Amino acid sequence: MPREYQYDFELRHLVYFREVARQLHFRRAAEVLAVAQPALSRQIAQLEAALDAPLFNRSRRRVELTPAGRLLAERVEPLLRSLAGIPGELRAVADGQVGQVRIAFTGLAMATVLPGILREFHRNYPGIRLELNESPTSVQLAALQAGELACGFFHPDAPTPGLRTRLLLREKNGVLLPAGHPLVRRPALRLRELAATPFVLFPRTHNPGFYDRILAAFARAGVAPRIAEEVWPRANGIGLVRAGFGATFMCPSEARQLPPEVVFRPLNGPAPESRLVVGWRTTPAPEPALAAFLTVTEAGGPRTQ
Repeated sequence: MPREYQYDFELRHLVYFREVARQLHFRRAAEVLAVAQPALSRQIAQLEAALDAPLFNRSRRRVELTPAGRLLAERVEPLLRSLAGIPGELRAVADGQVGQVRIAFTGLAMATVLPGILREFHRNYPGIRLELNESPTSVQLAALQAGELACGFFHPDAPTPGLRTRLLLREKNGVLLPAGHPLVRRPALRLRELAATPFVLFPRTHNPGFYDRILAAFARAGVAPRIAEEVWPRANGIGLVRAGFGATFMCPSEARQLPPEVVFRPLNGPAPESRLVVGWRTTPAPEPALAAFLTVTEAGGPRTQ
């Protein structure tokens, strides 16, 4: 055993010392500890020898702590109290009541299903800390495969080996336009009517599947997209639309609360579809805290439009 873990006393010596320090009476301390008084005295003597310091001043009429004894009593009390709490803490971890879960999400997740999941989770599991980080799909997939994330909210392109996913949202996109766009007076639009409108998208490497579905929708509509900007995160794209730089795609669920500078319109005919899943590794099995989070996530169910 390494020398730093070698001690000339045992835990029971500290327990016996604490009780004597509380009672300042060897007989009463022995009764509380259910040991013989001579045995208790020997244990205290062994501890004093191991520490090379007297811990009590003893006389026929009273027992007092020495300065060294008072210092040890101050150190021992929180130590033993902490040790006593370990079994309960371990049970809480095993039961999924405490712990930490690292989660990544996309802008669409935070704009739609994730806030409700977080609210319900914190209500039911206040002892579990969630570490949240916004990341594009490609970054999430790499982090999940490397074991750096517990779970992620992302947009799948194809089957993800080693990951299990659960569908949370599947919606046909509409279009977000600046409020001053000449087409905002129409209740619904078609992509071919937006041939002259510049679009704000995101780098294809962040979510190749959705990017390609956008291009495919334009192709089916018989027009080529005018891509003015590619930015990330999602909020930056919406900000550029607010500034009048162009249009972008958006789910109906995401468009429920918008600033006055922009207007959402549904698309008839070809339009890209957004798919949002929560995903986690299949091995090893989810730890209790993650399992609790996934249970709350599942309760929300998928949303399809």
